[in-house]
Amino acid sequence: MSIKKKAIILSLVVSIVLMLAKFTAYFITGSNAILTDAAESIVNVIAGSFAFYSIYLSTQPRDENHPYGHGKVEFFSVFVEGILIFIAGIIIIFKSSYNLIYPHAVGQLLQGTLIIGITGLINMFVGLYLIKVGKDEHSVTLQADGRHLLTDTYTSGGVVLGLILIQLTNIIWLDSLLSVLVGFYIIYAGYKLVRGSVGGLMDESDFTLLEEVVEVLQNNRHNPWIDVHNLRTQQYGPEFHVDCHVTLPYYFDLNQVHREISQIDELINKNGFRKAELFIHADPCLPACCHYCHMSECKVRAEAFKQEITWTPEIVIKNKKHFENELL
Repeated sequence: MSIKKKAIILSLVVSIVLMLAKFTAYFITGSNAILTDAAESIVNVIAGSFAFYSIYLSTQPRDENHPYGHGKVEFFSVFVEGILIFIAGIIIIFKSSYNLIYPHAVGQLLQGTLIIGITGLINMFVGLYLIKVGKDEHSVTLQADGRHLLTDTYTSGGVVLGLILIQLTNIIWLDSLLSVLVGFYIIYAGYKLVRGSVGGLMDESDFTLLEEVVEVLQNNRHNPWIDVHNLRTQQYGPEFHVDCHVTLPYYFDLNQVHREISQIDELINKNGFRKAELFIHADPCLPACCHYCHMSECKVRAEAFKQEITWTPEIVIKNKKHFENELL
């Protein structure tokens, strides 16, 4: 079993146990704030179940109907999780607003506070673990689930502080007010997950990933690689795809072009970000490229080398050779 599957199973089991613990705390105390935290745990269980299925599906090999694999299902999983969190926040706000107007008594807050505090700590450790594994395995689902559990930790911390304040002041309506505030925070957390998943589904550029690719190319550039432009990245679950144009000397034969392109492919895949699939289009150089070309022994050079153009994300994403960028 892969480490991703083990991590999401751990998350699911922990979410079920903590959900039962939080509802026990609610039945003991009758606190709306604790009910808010318990209700979010239901979302944790549902989202964890869907996340497990999405991770299972994302690890399936490519087939005729899915030539790029099944990795994008992870973005859909994050979208569903965000929507569930968003809905839970709205329900919590409405119920708590009602109880703010018509408050009811709460009891045994000390026991409830201890239970919520312990569940919050457990969620924090599991959430940090999921985020670490998600980053190592390049899984947006695990990272989203980890951030969700950290959100649950923050809400549990807020609930604990609120319950302590209620015990100190004996102001009962603070319970519902705290629940409303937590509900708004939960809605915000859900919005961030939905926003990120939609960006992934629409192939929104990952600027951090782009910077990593450009840095590797810049630090290991070969003289025949005169410039790199029209560079784009797409992520499909644990895999990502890079396509770009590389300007090479126009007199290179097909074998030489293939060798240079293969070296770029090997370079990206050996620098440890993740498994990458590259689509590289070779462009022939023009006389206007000579002043930034490192091919010192070139027999057709029309102009002396003047200055290297440092590859940056802002330069390489443009669909123009570097001398054309200089004219802008």
